[in-house]
Amino acid sequence: MGNTPLYDALRAYAGAHPLRMHMPGHKGRPLPAPELAAAELDVTELPPTGDLFAGGDAIEAAEALWAEALRMDRCLFLTGGSTQGVQAALALACRPGEAVLLDRGSHRAAYNALALLDLRPVYLERPWLPEAGVAGPIPPAAVEAALAARPDIKTVCITSPTYYGVLSDIPALSAVCRARGAALVVDGAHGAHLPFLGNFDLSAADLAVVSAHKTLPALGQSALLLAGRGSPFSQEGLRWAASLTGSSSPSYLLMASLDLCRAYMEGAGGAAYRETAAQVAALRRDYPALTGEDAPLDPARFVLRCPDGFAAQARLEAMGVWPEMADAGHVVFLPTCADAAEQFSRLRSALDSLPLGPCPPLPPPPPLPEQVRTPRQALFSPRELLPLADAEGRAAAQQAAPYPPGVPVLAPGERICKKTIAYLEKIGYNIREDFAVLPQSVCVTSHRPRAPF
Repeated sequence: MGNTPLYDALRAYAGAHPLRMHMPGHKGRPLPAPELAAAELDVTELPPTGDLFAGGDAIEAAEALWAEALRMDRCLFLTGGSTQGVQAALALACRPGEAVLLDRGSHRAAYNALALLDLRPVYLERPWLPEAGVAGPIPPAAVEAALAARPDIKTVCITSPTYYGVLSDIPALSAVCRARGAALVVDGAHGAHLPFLGNFDLSAADLAVVSAHKTLPALGQSALLLAGRGSPFSQEGLRWAASLTGSSSPSYLLMASLDLCRAYMEGAGGAAYRETAAQVAALRRDYPALTGEDAPLDPARFVLRCPDGFAAQARLEAMGVWPEMADAGHVVFLPTCADAAEQFSRLRSALDSLPLGPCPPLPPPPPLPEQVRTPRQALFSPRELLPLADAEGRAAAQQAAPYPPGVPVLAPGERICKKTIAYLEKIGYNIREDFAVLPQSVCVTSHRPRAPF
């Protein structure tokens, strides 16, 4: 395997058999279950092992190798997943009270960041692809128009790829943003593998986040915060922003897994992923699926079309095949470089037993609701629970984000209207379950946020 500076430093420290008068409490000795055999590498901030938020050590050397592999200028390890990364990126790119042009299909981490950082969202709506039954890529022209209308906006945040594998044109979006003096932040949580398949578009972003643990052979919660080519954001800035919500005792096992993962992907792992992409291409030919004719797609994401995605998911799970997720007309699978011919053969056998066909007609999302409270006011206000069916006219204190469309139909602070309730009922959302709303007495202008619980 190639160069692994952090892993080597941890092995050297453990191999010296030190007297560990520091945390963690297991002191590097075997943990109660034999499966947890990596305790000897689970250490803390020491001169031989480095400090994630100080830099200049084996950790930074390992981060630099990741940046080179992904053709980025800078990289910071994350042990809190892409959630930590998205919130750090927005903290670095924005100032409290600023407006941000936000992809409506963003992960809830971005919506929570709006509240934590007191940002004002201006939402980018995605085009609906009726034949595919999913939301499409973000048009650069829509970003151009939005920034022209709101020259005060200096940050654009999008998601690419989406949960369905839809890719937006990041270089084109970056060109639009830079021409307007805005930073482009990309939540690429599901795209850590793409550079190892030859797609380096993410390097055009000013800031980007990828979850290594989602699509690469790395431990859960391991992720990367990245600054792209020509980005104005420094390594010190990345550390500062990530330290706001990251643990001051980050897991060295997670960071070591990132180090080892990159070395593997630069060798045998890259070849394995290319074979996986070939297997997915064959699946798309042989079964009803989203393809590149529907939208630009992640070559390793397999999205099956079927008349009833939930029923198909249940039948698959009964056969011991567990997909990532399902909706009314799709089942989403996440093949990775860890899947070989045996796994694809088993998947095909299971698919052959399903009733397949086109997905049912799925309606596009309704028009965006009126924003009547800021995200911060909505999340940090006292709240009430009542059935969504009875909440017309109230302001939402939580998201309603069913799949499809995979984007919030309601976001915190938006008014619940009759059309929204009718749409949610039509697509099978349970509008009779309790839903968090703001009291009618909450004032828009003079509200002082406090914890709602």
